Amino acid sequence: MADTRDQESIIYPRRFLFWTAGMTFLLKLGSRRKLRFELDSPTALANLNTLSQSNMKSRAHSDTVEHFLSHVPTGALETVRRKMIHRLIRMKALDYGRLQGHFLLVLDGTGQLHFQRRHCAHCLERTSNGKTSYYHNVLEAKLVTPDGLALSVASEFIENTDPQATKQDCELKAFGRLTEKIKKQYPQLRLCLGMDALYANGTVFTTCEKNHWKYFITFKPGSMPAVWTEYQSLLKLSRANRKVVQRDRNISQEFAWVEGLEHTDDHKRHHTFNIFQCLEKCRQDHSERYFAWLTNFSLRPDTVVELGNKGARCRWIIENEGFNTQKNGGFNLEHAYSTQRRQMHNWYLLLQISHMILQLVEHGSLLRQSAKLSFGSLAAMARRLWESIRNVLIPDEALDIAAAARTQIRLNSS
Repeated sequence: MADTRDQESIIYPRRFLFWTAGMTFLLKLGSRRKLRFELDSPTALANLNTLSQSNMKSRAHSDTVEHFLSHVPTGALETVRRKMIHRLIRMKALDYGRLQGHFLLVLDGTGQLHFQRRHCAHCLERTSNGKTSYYHNVLEAKLVTPDGLALSVASEFIENTDPQATKQDCELKAFGRLTEKIKKQYPQLRLCLGMDALYANGTVFTTCEKNHWKYFITFKPGSMPAVWTEYQSLLKLSRANRKVVQRDRNISQEFAWVEGLEHTDDHKRHHTFNIFQCLEKCRQDHSERYFAWLTNFSLRPDTVVELGNKGARCRWIIENEGFNTQKNGGFNLEHAYSTQRRQMHNWYLLLQISHMILQLVEHGSLLRQSAKLSFGSLAAMARRLWESIRNVLIPDEALDIAAAARTQIRLNSS
């Protein structure tokens, strides 16, 4: 990691401060202030020294950690995250989650910070009922698997950076920047993008076609009205394109699809795609749920169920296992860990890296069974981890690289 501090004048090395900052999220402390109080034991200091291969005599103040992050370029933490994802891909740890050979990458935006007053020149603003609020959003790309992993692959901050711009930055503008980043970092990776109805437009189609990516886009009547009308008409004529399955004793699904629909966008670009839908009925409470998607996957009776259940419908994972967990599961995503732009970005990336580590622990075979069953809840697991770091010395054999090489920890993909 790059570190622009004067290396001859510093007390705490970057590795020590990196681990200290990471503990904010690994232990789900929820704020910088808690670092000072929750890691105040000699054992916690010894463990931080062990993890960072340092020999510090005292803990670093949270302001020192903040100062350190102001000297770390955002790209440095992005590189750390990219190497983690590359390692998991190269060791084939995530191959069980591939869909017809493609990793499912779900894109969605989320709120990061909200303010009552403008706190920087890059704030987005929204006025409602005469009241203006200021906020910062992020567009996330997470690699998801059917069993609930949501690993952050790339992030693009949505903020006003061009003082000459006549319009605010937005999710669709950030999409262009994010996809360029993804293609640069993973040029050969076979990807399938999962997106909501906002992305049903020619620019997104063109981007996926150019990069040879597959996609699932939620399809609603209001997003492409003319295409929706055409689809409904053709669906009545495609009686053979039906598949009914019984998922369990109470849930049945009826899939229907139409292939080869054409669309010309505002820039006169021509696109061809397929559309399929799923009507899910629950016999127990007589409820029905309807889903429809745009895709460039070929649709057949022997593939449509897998594409729907293990592909298109996995988009919810970024909301539930991703953003909801990070906001309400102890990571405190919407907390202002800093109000300075670079530090804000770095704290956010540290959160994503830490969440990735904890997901691998929770889903790994090291615990022998589900982490929720072992500890009662994931929050309880974080508390046990905090108690351990604070009171139990990490043994030397735990950091024995040769011994670790003989141990295999597998993801529980059942």
